[in-house]
Amino acid sequence: MPVWLREHSWRQTPTAVYLSLPLRGARATPANIFCSERYLKVSIPPFLFEAVLYAPIDDTNSTAKIGNGNIFFTLYKKEPALWDSLTLASADKEQLQYLRENAVLKAQEKAKEETEAKKITKQEHKKYALEATMKLEEAERKRIEALKEKERQKVAKELELWKNQQKDGDKYKSIQKKEELHQEIEPLKERKNEKMNKTRIPNEGSSKTRLKSTRGHGSCSIFSQKLKEEQLPAPRAPATIKVNFTPRVFPTALRESRVAEEEEWLHKQAEARRIINSDLAELEDLKEEEKNPDWLKDKGNKMFAMGDYLGAVNAYNLAVRLNNKLPLLYLNRAACHLKLRNLHKAIEDSSKALELLTPPVPDNENARLKAHVRRGTAFCQLELYTEGLQDYEAALKIDPRNKILEKDAEKIRHLIQGTMQSS
Repeated sequence: MPVWLREHSWRQTPTAVYLSLPLRGARATPANIFCSERYLKVSIPPFLFEAVLYAPIDDTNSTAKIGNGNIFFTLYKKEPALWDSLTLASADKEQLQYLRENAVLKAQEKAKEETEAKKITKQEHKKYALEATMKLEEAERKRIEALKEKERQKVAKELELWKNQQKDGDKYKSIQKKEELHQEIEPLKERKNEKMNKTRIPNEGSSKTRLKSTRGHGSCSIFSQKLKEEQLPAPRAPATIKVNFTPRVFPTALRESRVAEEEEWLHKQAEARRIINSDLAELEDLKEEEKNPDWLKDKGNKMFAMGDYLGAVNAYNLAVRLNNKLPLLYLNRAACHLKLRNLHKAIEDSSKALELLTPPVPDNENARLKAHVRRGTAFCQLELYTEGLQDYEAALKIDPRNKILEKDAEKIRHLIQGTMQSS
């Protein structure tokens, strides 16, 4: 048999009733208290207290505080009035039993309604998180397309400018060649005219002497002399010049290379080859391009775009095995896990991507933004709204002008406040 708690004290105002119930050394929790509009019950085995209240109360706003060996109730009346007593003294046993059963049924219906409301709210949150992710990815895709179009226009302008410069350069070269050719022809014409003047016969005496001289020398003539004067030197003999270059892995010259970046690339390639060699027995059936992490990443992206999320995860898994230092692999795999509802794995991959995206620089802002949003979305779908809000606030620090992120963060704050009030 239960031990009834008869000792209690109460006072009232026109709008509220204040009840103090001593516990006699028993420890109470909120689960031991049941309250409805007309029925109040405290069950702490072996102790029991119940009361059919004089008038209805607002059980939603009424409170109970446990402390110092007592339970202090603040019961707000539905209609302002002074009660004659705390309990309904004129009720018989059947009426009391009816009021108890009615209170329990109402409490069960209320709990069922709250459960349904929570279920609907949870589904709405899931739908909203998915829509927010899709909107964010759509905005990112449009931004990338705009950048590509801008870059294409810039390259087209540069190409047109280069063509115009080439045309101007060709015109200038042709004019310069004509001038040089003219400058070379003028001296030859002058020299030819001078020789023509020398070979003319000015008078008869000079012609006789010239004839005599030609007869005396035999084979010598003015034509052979002219040929000797105009004879050009022989062309130079061909030869081969051997040039030796310093052996290099990269095709560019050493003066044009970035040694630190090249060494980092070589180190990554060596690490990838080491991993491939260590898993040679398992990866020997793969094609050559399937051993390239970048090729696997592109293949995973195509599978994700087609809706094959499991295939994309497998491609990213193999790429991570080949090179576990690429943050985009973890970031893309986190997106696949979100689609597949593998929320804990999505959180792990997003955290790993953020770990690799250090230090935070402008070049990796976009990747860090996606990592925070995807991890925050996973937290919210797990109803860990506080952790999700932290990620959305971190994303807002990266892109403070993003209105979508700002609205999402504000909704998460409202959810946190609602959860705290309901608890």
